[in-house]
Amino acid sequence: MAFLKFNKAELVNLSYSLKREIICVNKTGAYCNTSIVTCNTRRYHGLLSVTLDRFGGDKYLLLSAIDESIYVNGKQFNLGIHCYGDSYEPRGHKYVVDFGADPIPSITYKVGEIVFRKSLLLLPGKDQLLIRYELLESPAKAVIRLRPFLAFRNIHALTQRNDVADTGFREVGNGASFRMYGNFPDLVLQASDSSFAYTHEPAWYYGITYSDEYRRGFDCKEDLFVPGYFEGGMKAGDSLVVSASLKEETPSGFKRIFSNALAKAPTITNYQDLLKRWANLFICEHNGRKRITAGFSWMYTGLLRETLISLPGLTLYAGGDTRTFEEVLDNLIADEQERLFRRTTQVEAPLMLASVLQQYIAFGASPAKVWKKYGVIVRGILESYLPGRRREVAMHPNGLLWAQMERVALSWMNAYIDGNPVTERAGYQVETNALWYNAICFAVEMESKYGTGSSFVREWSAIRDLVKANYQPVFWNAKRGCLADYVDNNGQNMDIRPNQLIALWVKNTPVEDELHPSIFKVVSAELETSRGIRTLSPRDPKYKSVYEGSQVDRDLAYHQGSTRPFLLEYYVAAGFRLKGASFAKKAEWLCEGFYEDLGKHGVVAFSELYDGDPPQEPHGAIASALSTAALVTVNYIIGLNKEDAR
Repeated sequence: MAFLKFNKAELVNLSYSLKREIICVNKTGAYCNTSIVTCNTRRYHGLLSVTLDRFGGDKYLLLSAIDESIYVNGKQFNLGIHCYGDSYEPRGHKYVVDFGADPIPSITYKVGEIVFRKSLLLLPGKDQLLIRYELLESPAKAVIRLRPFLAFRNIHALTQRNDVADTGFREVGNGASFRMYGNFPDLVLQASDSSFAYTHEPAWYYGITYSDEYRRGFDCKEDLFVPGYFEGGMKAGDSLVVSASLKEETPSGFKRIFSNALAKAPTITNYQDLLKRWANLFICEHNGRKRITAGFSWMYTGLLRETLISLPGLTLYAGGDTRTFEEVLDNLIADEQERLFRRTTQVEAPLMLASVLQQYIAFGASPAKVWKKYGVIVRGILESYLPGRRREVAMHPNGLLWAQMERVALSWMNAYIDGNPVTERAGYQVETNALWYNAICFAVEMESKYGTGSSFVREWSAIRDLVKANYQPVFWNAKRGCLADYVDNNGQNMDIRPNQLIALWVKNTPVEDELHPSIFKVVSAELETSRGIRTLSPRDPKYKSVYEGSQVDRDLAYHQGSTRPFLLEYYVAAGFRLKGASFAKKAEWLCEGFYEDLGKHGVVAFSELYDGDPPQEPHGAIASALSTAALVTVNYIIGLNKEDAR
């Protein structure tokens, strides 16, 4: 975005610049992810990662980096940068003078009188990265040397020098093709200019260190293979486009393709444009099937809970795309039969389908058509929670759902330490039972109006009434003025958490209206921040204010204080339900902080989570579908309420 700028002092300060990440994605599932000075700090960083069906649909990093060197008047300047243990070489970041992210990442280097710029463009709909190099100013003709670092590994793994790797190459037009291991696709590197010749000079670079992995206590060193280099001449005003692809391309078209793709890149004039752009990018169309990627760069595609939560925001509220809404939902149902109907550790997730369909109907879909298509799915989900159907969760005689498996977290709060859940929450969960009641109400209403199952209506009307009669007595705590987070054999667990917001958010709430203001007041006082809703009250001794340190430290903070932007959807909806249009200014304020942070963590992307206490730095996935969808939804809700106010 044009208003996002970094100054030279910030860019050359590694403690600053290494925490800011470039993330380029396209709808095939490919991505390019590195720091703004192109020094890789995570195992997930690299210039080209792609989804490979031959390996089960996981993502694989092929091209880790390209180091650029400039030779002018007998002097050599190396622009690359890697971490080796405690040192950085070649320290090319000291030449960086500008970084831009609109519409694609561009880094400008200044070496004396030489000004050199590189821009990264991941082509839409294709597993191909184009890098444009421009020699903007130079006192004399320069020689440019490009040295690729190859990985050929799963993005979650690291690689080491080995004797199995194929260190050879195959000549292609204006470049070379590499395949380090037999089952992998080719990585084809080509230059737009035929004068850039490839020289084969194979070597392993040892001990490249990823500082973020080191800081978290993970394995952090790997060896990368450098097969050789590309070299050619450039004079001031010249440009070169380098392609990294899975097949041989036509080099003569690289510059035109780059320019055309750049010209078609969405114009970002405000924050809403940026949200819509990301909403579109999270919809992956790999192999012609649309699914939602939960986050970049390491989160998976097609996850049940994340898809159901984010689907309305990413499709309906971002652009009114009802066709994509149904296509993604249909694919999810086809892929998730086991979790939807038989067993899952996400016990609340199948019940979210009812809320998703309610939002679809509220957006304008025909209730009769929705129920005709999805009614059998909703009914089947409800019936799967009856006694004896699922091992992990079942309806008790009081109508409520009891979820319990030893040493298993059966909710979205599912962090583990040494195989033990941090927040097990066994028993009656407040959000699961709110979603259960809402789903039953929805099914009974729809079947009564549009179905033929009178016996279903009779049976489930009785269950609905039973749940309503018992929910509030089980969860309400008059002394605290809010709902218990869960109830087990020891009674109510009164950890103040955001899960009770679901009881206020669902269309059919099991909580009497007069209790809503008290619940909302408690959540506001203890969990609301300018960067989302905390996962635990700061007054709780288990509260962890900062998501940093070792894996154990971070897992302790993950649901014990860290905020979640996605929870804003529930909080803001409840706020408007209680306070009407007067809540609009507060809702807008709750979004502003995320726009202020677009220069942090994932540059121009919306992070997964934040620290619970100020200054509330962003963490987790640098581009989160849940966070993006929530902000889109909140803006949509604000717009609806402003219209109603007029």
